Amino acid sequence: MRHIIVLVSVIGTAMAAATSDENEAKIAHLEQTVSDLTRQLMLQQLFVEERVRSDGDSGVKQIRRYHDGTRDYYGETHAGSSILAIHDHANYDRTIGMGEFIGVLNGVEFRTRHNDYKLRMPSKTKDNFHATEEIPFPDVPPQVLAKSTVADQIKEMREWFKAWKTQNHAHRDYRKYFKPVLCYLEGAWTTDTKSLQEPFTSDRHHLDANSWFDLQEKVRFTSYTGVKSNLENFAYLPTTIMNMINGSAQFAQWNYRILCHPLSVDVPLRNLKPIDELSSRLPYHRHTMASHVASKAARFYLNDHKSDAFMRNGYIDKLMHEIPGKDNYPASLTDDAFGLMAYDMAFGKNYTAENTGYYHRWYKVKKDGAMGVKVIHRGFADENLWVAQTTQPRVAGMGLDDCNKDAHTHVRVCHRYDRKYTFAIPMEIIYLTPLSTWNPYNLTMKGAYYSTLGKTVEAHGRNGGLTMDKAYDGINSKYYYKTPVEFFHGGEVQKDAADTAKGQVGVLDPQGNVRKVVASGHRIFFPSITGLGVIRQRYPIMPVHGEGSAVWKELNALKEMVMKMNTYAGYYEQSPYASSSATTSGSAGTATTIIPTVAAVVYLMKSSAY
Repeated sequence: MRHIIVLVSVIGTAMAAATSDENEAKIAHLEQTVSDLTRQLMLQQLFVEERVRSDGDSGVKQIRRYHDGTRDYYGETHAGSSILAIHDHANYDRTIGMGEFIGVLNGVEFRTRHNDYKLRMPSKTKDNFHATEEIPFPDVPPQVLAKSTVADQIKEMREWFKAWKTQNHAHRDYRKYFKPVLCYLEGAWTTDTKSLQEPFTSDRHHLDANSWFDLQEKVRFTSYTGVKSNLENFAYLPTTIMNMINGSAQFAQWNYRILCHPLSVDVPLRNLKPIDELSSRLPYHRHTMASHVASKAARFYLNDHKSDAFMRNGYIDKLMHEIPGKDNYPASLTDDAFGLMAYDMAFGKNYTAENTGYYHRWYKVKKDGAMGVKVIHRGFADENLWVAQTTQPRVAGMGLDDCNKDAHTHVRVCHRYDRKYTFAIPMEIIYLTPLSTWNPYNLTMKGAYYSTLGKTVEAHGRNGGLTMDKAYDGINSKYYYKTPVEFFHGGEVQKDAADTAKGQVGVLDPQGNVRKVVASGHRIFFPSITGLGVIRQRYPIMPVHGEGSAVWKELNALKEMVMKMNTYAGYYEQSPYASSSATTSGSAGTATTIIPTVAAVVYLMKSSAY
């Protein structure tokens, strides 16, 4: 600092001795130098993002480490005992448990706070920045409500769950009452770089800082020392220089949020295919594939075909295309950058302009490209680059003057393109059920737990006990217990320390009777239901950043061959089987014993890109 003060003093003395013209020249030179350095910083940020883009796709990357071991895969990756640290807050009416993670969206790497997001959607009617509304819960089937006793309602409700589990809508047409919502991670560069903006609503967590600068300092300190925010309320959200305007740097702040969208169509359970992830299966309980699928660590992908296949604009694209960007559901935008109108892939040979205000990754144009194709995937190589255009002033955009000589007049013609885009990936599909609405004991709902009325639920030491003086006095958004305890046959499934719901509690009904009930919020797995067993409610489908790398693709192909040797036997350069002579009773000759050889597996591993 002393050297800088001396330097400034010397410069000041020199400028005082210089002429006015010389000072103006020096100032102009300094301004140009600052401008050049600022542009170099912008190019360095581009370099970093381009490197991340080439290393993998948009997707999740890492969760917090809780374990070590003698093998590297004993430590957490994007999954540990649960995928992305998901857990249950079933005592809340609409809180979805999800921990911290590192993610990548279009080359921007960031780390979230503990998320615990809520079931909220963009506004249907307002285009205000981050205007949201609650996702409506499904109705209770009239056949359930028609039953005169709670016991009979329980029996009928189980039939509806049976129809959903078996996907038999002839037994009960469950599709109106078991509704899938698609929850997604959205990121954007925003213009507000001073006052801290909470990314989305959570009942349990918030960014623990007074400003972006304060948050950045806390993250720098925790990264340097290795300590953590005990409540996991810090997030690393980068800042960048987005543009130079009249010689001044325009900074942009990265921010993210998790929202959900109620899908317009049913998503059959058969379309959710499990992903085999050995790094989760081996260290945690030594899962078979079947037990892994039935665990919190399981991840799925969407496919409406019976087998895997090459595809463009597939099933997940149709679902993501229902989700708007930051202009919300009223969004109606088009994009003709570089003179090429983007057209919607869904209309076959017809050309209908793509509504770029909704999330998409494929589009088509009318003119053949250099490779002779008209179908374009967003990004250079990012499989999961879903984008949506926006007009929000609080989103930082980019502009370009595209100047070229006209082929006929040879006159230089310029076109200006100013665009603002946000980015998203799918996170999970959650099936809303009638349990969110079903209230057979007619317990009084008192609204938000922090409201004056909501606080009376636990006033005077009430804690959900089974006595008159300890039972909750009604329910609220935090103590959302109204499902009869008899509906389930067993306690919470795979309960861990992050889960917050109690078992059965007592709640006073309007007549002052204590009713034994359990949580009615959302879970990864419902407790076992008599005659039906355990049913999954949440299906994680988030892509993983590393899956876009060449090494990961090679290892996935290798894993497919090793785990399904009979299917892919013809692909091996050397036979994966060992032959042995054996005399079978009642027959003569040589029998071939199908035994995968260790040498074959070692050979494959050595010949892979690992």
